Amino acid sequence: MVQHEKFYLNGTWQLKKADETLLCPVEIPGSVLFGLTEHGLLEDPFYRMNEYPARELLKNDFIFSREFELKKEEGRVYTLCCDGIDTVADIFINGIPVKHVDNMHLRYRILCTNILKNGTNSIVVKIHSAISYVNEHVSAPGKEIHYTACGAMEGNQYIRKAHSMFGWDWGPQLPDMGIWRDIYIDSYEKAELSDLHIRQEHIDGKVLLSAEVKVTLPEKAQNGKIVEAEHQVSPQSKESHAQTLAKNAETADSLKVKITLWTPDGKQLSFSDGKCLVEDPALWWPNGYGKQPLYTVRAELFLGGEFLDVKELRIGLRTLTVSREKDAWGEEFAFCVNGVKIFAKGADYIPEDCIYSKITPERIYELLDIAVACHFNCIRIWGGGYYPADVFYDYCDEHGLIVWQDFMYACNVYELTDALRESIIEETKDNVKRLRHHASLGLWCGNNEMESAWDHWGGFNDHSDALKQDYLTMFEKLIPEALKSEDDATFYWPSSPSSGGNFTDPDSDDIGDRHYWDVWHGEKPFSDYENYYFRFCSEFGFQSFPCKKTINTFTLPEDRNIFSEVMESHQKNGSANAKILHYIAENFLYPKDFESLIYISQVLQAIAIKSGVEHWRRNRGRCMGAIYWQLNDNWPVASWASIDYFGRWKALQYFSRHFYADVLGSLKVSEDAVYTPYLQNETMQEVSSDVTVFVKNMLGEVLWKNSQRAVCEPLSVKAMGPVSLKDVIEGRESEVFVEAVFTHSDGTLSRQVEMPKPYKHMQIKKAEITFDVMIEGDLLTVRLKSDAPAFFVSVESNVDLVWSDNFMHLTGKEPYEITAVLPEGAEGVPKIRVRSLCDSWEVEE
Repeated sequence: MVQHEKFYLNGTWQLKKADETLLCPVEIPGSVLFGLTEHGLLEDPFYRMNEYPARELLKNDFIFSREFELKKEEGRVYTLCCDGIDTVADIFINGIPVKHVDNMHLRYRILCTNILKNGTNSIVVKIHSAISYVNEHVSAPGKEIHYTACGAMEGNQYIRKAHSMFGWDWGPQLPDMGIWRDIYIDSYEKAELSDLHIRQEHIDGKVLLSAEVKVTLPEKAQNGKIVEAEHQVSPQSKESHAQTLAKNAETADSLKVKITLWTPDGKQLSFSDGKCLVEDPALWWPNGYGKQPLYTVRAELFLGGEFLDVKELRIGLRTLTVSREKDAWGEEFAFCVNGVKIFAKGADYIPEDCIYSKITPERIYELLDIAVACHFNCIRIWGGGYYPADVFYDYCDEHGLIVWQDFMYACNVYELTDALRESIIEETKDNVKRLRHHASLGLWCGNNEMESAWDHWGGFNDHSDALKQDYLTMFEKLIPEALKSEDDATFYWPSSPSSGGNFTDPDSDDIGDRHYWDVWHGEKPFSDYENYYFRFCSEFGFQSFPCKKTINTFTLPEDRNIFSEVMESHQKNGSANAKILHYIAENFLYPKDFESLIYISQVLQAIAIKSGVEHWRRNRGRCMGAIYWQLNDNWPVASWASIDYFGRWKALQYFSRHFYADVLGSLKVSEDAVYTPYLQNETMQEVSSDVTVFVKNMLGEVLWKNSQRAVCEPLSVKAMGPVSLKDVIEGRESEVFVEAVFTHSDGTLSRQVEMPKPYKHMQIKKAEITFDVMIEGDLLTVRLKSDAPAFFVSVESNVDLVWSDNFMHLTGKEPYEITAVLPEGAEGVPKIRVRSLCDSWEVEE
């Protein structure tokens, strides 16, 4: 007999209206929008302006139901496990109500031994409209809330549901409903392993692991029904007796737990008295600093000699915290891994889709593959979305992406009711228990931007003192206390941005983390980044339009104007189009057509983020992190993302591969045409670099050059000799440009181009770019050649490809090769199109 098993209820269910009228089958995990669109009963909510009728539909309640066959065995305990119900629902088994649920971020375990029967069973999940639910909310006197986040529907803070499902300034207002994660019957007979917690202590190059195990035992209540009790088990040896306070002591005293550690190279170590000493640990490191070896901890539960249950965790042996040492500038904020302070490089992550059941492991892997390929070592999970699936964190463990984990609260005022208090504690403990073992988990953060909002946001900080006190209770008491009860090792940060909490200068430049939006929202020039030396910039961004292929998926030809109703409905930040035009006017000539406008918007975005990242990397030690907003989209939209909804790379994503490189050469441009090369080394080895600074004319001819060499220590920055070019450039500022080429000892290259004036005022020649295409196996190579300097050269194909480089500068007459891997099944030679900056505006011959 299998002692512990799961019977999955995923698969085909029936979707019905609230009046029991059958609509269609729906695959679970799934949702209302997922089911109706799959069966043609609802037009694609992403197409044109279909968002709005779909939103109206979601004002209704819906029913999900199915029947299932169960071979019920006497003496076994049966639990219905719901890993994700979205959101307010009543669950019935065989017509009997078993649970009312109201938190999509919480896993529910519902004991149903006495309700299930042998043979045919039914399950019904009646889901109440989230829109109706928040509209029905009545606040307590003195706790009325009038603030709504930009782009969101009113009242989204009254429900424990991903806030961005109600809309954001990059997402649609589609608060879907459904069963969005696995649902199954869990059963066991005598006992089950309910929790395994591993703690690490690093001492003199060794690692001492301590295990804490909890076991659930069935018990009979006075009414004869089966109930459960969870007990902590302290292993006394590799096959020890459990020490519990169980009422059924006979069973408890016969329980044995065996815990084994499997090393990355397959060796086996045993725990004794709940502890295991690893003499020569293989340490886990972030991407770029070392390898990511993972150990497996296996706990086995026995009753006498009978095997009952097993639980496994994969862990990385490392220390990981946040250093807040005082220094000359204030107080640092730096991830510290195995005693090494790292510079965090990454982006802010939002859910890959606003229809959550469409978020597959494959989409998660594709997105995170890009992050790793572009030298990210960190990813921030933003608090207005969801806690991702286990596979997300598994991937981060395997590839060295440190996770900045927000709890799911963002840009809102919350009324702390008794029900919310209980839900917060349960949600915190549940997610912490699920995620705490991951090597990649870098910190827990209470919320996104709410401390800063209470401090100085107009329309936010004018709420009652009682609501402000609710904030403090939630994020400086309830959540950290619940967190500590389940994970006392991981760093907690009350909000982002913050200086440590209690509304003490949450936007300080000198302490904690910072969000910076004067570039973009404040319409400051890109050079404004250089006025700030934040300790850790966890959010800054710039918008662009998605790729033309993506726009074609939701528009008709007549819609392809940024001020058309359809395009504006796929631009959720009301002033954003005007801001893009403002920055175009500051930097470039006016684009000649719609497609050129898209291209220029992406170039602007890439330049903006590059400017900030390179400045902060030049100031490593004072600033220890640059996390840009945002990595991805949840539908086809104009946004701050570097990858659009369909996974197509914008210019920014290509730029990130360069400005996040482990070894980076950059140029600091000062007044009076002084150019200072910088070498930034984010590796554990010394590197050297040969740099040549050129002044070239618009024919590509070298007018002046200077070469120098620098050596840079590990994890440091080297400012090289400044180069004064005033005498070289003066009088021909519109006719020349400066180029710096860094050849690094690790075999990589950095190339920087700077214009003495804005591009719009430069006398750039219209270059003729030729190219050859070669295919060998699945590798496509394009060899480019230009007869004059060409800037931001973009290579496109009728097939979706990811290039080894793109939006690059061709500044000499030597060929430049880029490659891409062809998708499986691709036939023939893809059609290639090449454009450069000059192609985006009209040039009179």
